Amino acid sequence: MEKESLLAAISEDLERIEAALAAVQASQVPFINEVSHYILFAGGKRLRPLLTVLCARLCGYEDPRIYELSVLFEYLHAATLLHDDVVDGAEFRRGRRAAHNLWGNQATILVGDYLYARALRIAVEKGNFEVLKVVTETTLLMSEGEVLQLLNVDNTGLTEEEYEEVIFRKTAALIAAACECGGIAAGASEAERKALWAFGRHLGLAFQITDDLLDYLGVSTETGKDIGTDFKEGKVTLPLLYALQNSNDGDRQRLLSLLRDPEPTPQGFEEAFKIIEKNQGFERTRQRAQREIEEALEHLYRFPAHPVRDLLEGLTRYVLIRRK
Repeated sequence: MEKESLLAAISEDLERIEAALAAVQASQVPFINEVSHYILFAGGKRLRPLLTVLCARLCGYEDPRIYELSVLFEYLHAATLLHDDVVDGAEFRRGRRAAHNLWGNQATILVGDYLYARALRIAVEKGNFEVLKVVTETTLLMSEGEVLQLLNVDNTGLTEEEYEEVIFRKTAALIAAACECGGIAAGASEAERKALWAFGRHLGLAFQITDDLLDYLGVSTETGKDIGTDFKEGKVTLPLLYALQNSNDGDRQRLLSLLRDPEPTPQGFEEAFKIIEKNQGFERTRQRAQREIEEALEHLYRFPAHPVRDLLEGLTRYVLIRRK
């Protein structure tokens, strides 16, 4: 499915998701509303609530109340972004100054906590214990992911399996939960719920792997973030991990030296980029993302052929070619 056709097919759902986000009862503290609005309406893709809506529809659920439920996943995602930017000291988010650069670390963290709590409140209001159970378990995983990511900064001995554990908790768990909760709202069977969760897990892994690739290969005006941020912060993501595995002693030592440089320079990043490219770090990362996409589609194909399944397949394949 072409990008234009895909966007046209989901445009109404995206509009209704935006309306549901805007309609959620605001805090009685105006400052919380100001910071929340800044992060929630900064041009996000709305992938997570969209997946909830489409997975519910795939299982035969057409009730418009699904939009009200779906936005809790955007709240959880926004909370994570606020916390991540504080931990990383990020300068920009989605092409604008990161919230902590405007309001300070303490206030930003507290608003992130509010968004977590607001998401849980939405789950409670919907009165579905299974949704609440999935959401709370996912929140725990996401918190673990933030801690693991912090602990693994400068961990040049990170294995591919350990990297996967981090990105599962950091990104894929929430996408998996968004998909499964769409099925729960629709009254899907246990087998269907498991298939949706697995579909979301592999889609989420592919999404984060592609994100890590874009940190090297993207264009800052499109991604809304400075290119090379992960490397400059000492983060070992998959392109670097593969290059370290595949390089000779000379390239490996030079990469490690550049990674540990306390004052990284654009020239240093350019040199590291060339070493990673030479040692197939980017190509192997693309291949890994492709494998995750194929795994995701295997689980999606457990559902009968349907226009909604086609939409989900289109969204899944788009992950590999996105530029932001």
